[in-house]
Amino acid sequence: MPRLALYALVVCVLAVAAAVVSFVQGTWLGIVWVLLAGVSSNMAWYYHRRAKVTG
Repeated sequence: MPRLALYALVVCVLAVAAAVVSFVQGTWLGIVWVLLAGVSSNMAWYYHRRAKVTG
């Protein structure tokens, strides 16, 4: 797995954990973390797919 895809995956996991913590604490800031998790998940998929295509 390429390094950028791995970093994006780590950011995605951390954003999901932060969203869960935010929602458990009752703050609506978790929505921002969910959006960040979505973006970083797409980035991880893109970099992983690009590395498979280019070789």
